[in-house]
Amino acid sequence: MFTGLIQERGEVIDIQHGETSAIITIRAPRSVERVVLGDSIAINGVCLTAIEVNEESFAADVMVQTLRVTNLGQLTPGAPVNVELSARLDSLMGGHIVQGHVDGIAEVIEHTPGEKWEKFVLRIPQHLSPFIVNQGSIALDGVSLTVGEINDVTSAVTVWLIPETLAKTNLSNKRVGDSVNVEVDVLAKYVQRLISKAVRDE
Repeated sequence: MFTGLIQERGEVIDIQHGETSAIITIRAPRSVERVVLGDSIAINGVCLTAIEVNEESFAADVMVQTLRVTNLGQLTPGAPVNVELSARLDSLMGGHIVQGHVDGIAEVIEHTPGEKWEKFVLRIPQHLSPFIVNQGSIALDGVSLTVGEINDVTSAVTVWLIPETLAKTNLSNKRVGDSVNVEVDVLAKYVQRLISKAVRDE
C-alpha cells in the first residue's frame, strides 16, 4: 500500500526488453537507502518489486501486461519517474490509500501555468468517471491529488498543482498529449461493487 506522497523523482537509466517482461533500472539515490530485495516500490503509481539494489539505483521486473496498460511501456532512458516506497504503519498517513494498481491511462489535454499553481486538465477513460467526484482523491502517476472539477460529458478531470508537487514529481514535465497513469479511489470501487451486486441480487 502507498499514500501517493512521492519521496523522490527518479530517472530511468536502462530498460532491457524481453519476450514476456522488461527490466527497468531507475536511479533514485535517496530511496535506495531504505530498499532491500523484494520490497514493493511504486513507479509512476505502478507497484513493482525490487529485484536488484545498488548504491544509487534499483531494478524492477515489469510484465508485458503492465507495460501495455500503463505508461511504463512508454519510458525511455533519461525519463523522470515518481518513486514512492510502500507505506509504514508507524508513520503519519498523508495523501490517501493508493494500491499501486493502475485503472487506466489519461491524456493531458490542457496545461495552464499560473503564478503559484498550474492547472492540468486530463481526459480520462470514460468507464472511470463514476469513481471520481469533485474534491475527491485521485492518483495521477502515483501522486495523490484532489479533484478540482469533473466533466462527465467530456470525461475531463481538472487538478491544480502547487509548487511543492511540481518540484518533487514528474508532473512538472507533462505537456499536452502526454499520458498519465490513473488510479481512482479504492473506496469508490468497493462501493460501486457492493451496489452493483445488490442490484443484481434483487
